[in-house]
Amino acid sequence: MKKFIEIIEEIKSIVSAEFVGKKVFDKDIANVLNISQINFATMKKRNKIPFAELLDFCARKSISINWILYGQSPESLVDATNKFYMIKYFNNVSASAGGGSDIENEEIQEIEIPQKFVNMLGGEQELKNIEAINVSGDSMEPTFSYNDVVFINRKKNDLQRGGVYTIRTEAGLFIKRVQKRLDSKVDIISDNKAYSTQTLDINEIEIIGRVICRFGEVD
Repeated sequence: MKKFIEIIEEIKSIVSAEFVGKKVFDKDIANVLNISQINFATMKKRNKIPFAELLDFCARKSISINWILYGQSPESLVDATNKFYMIKYFNNVSASAGGGSDIENEEIQEIEIPQKFVNMLGGEQELKNIEAINVSGDSMEPTFSYNDVVFINRKKNDLQRGGVYTIRTEAGLFIKRVQKRLDSKVDIISDNKAYSTQTLDINEIEIIGRVICRFGEVD
């Protein structure tokens, strides 16, 4: 996968026609991606790729996300070794720290993913169960960060093993580490130690699905 700086240079080339006679600066790309200049500078320093914003940008420009991230030309995608797949993406749904949205009522887009990423999601047979949403807030730092795009397997909703799940409570939609207790209650755990653990009855939560990875990295 390309580095942050390489991706930004690609975007500068794409939008250069909109800045006739002018040099395109990082602040211009921040505006194009709808990212504040402070957050843009932080992402650049950490080499943190803004996946959600890139997906929106590629959708607006009708550009392949594979080309932006991996340099794969549309022609190369015809090759079976570079086959790509589409995943349901609810770009208006955010979960983690605070209230969320009802996935079933949200507009569905699609994420284009390459063959090698399909294996991280469990293989082709699992794609029908996979959906993607955005992360909001810092309650799951450092595991997940604000605006990460995470993949959820809706078929994996058994809490016996524990792990990170997307859940819905009366307070909203969350991404949390969930652990079932011996007394049949459930601990809702944030990886960020600044947040306290919450304990609920099993009937107080709805398990949407297990979070299996984020865009660009398996967790």
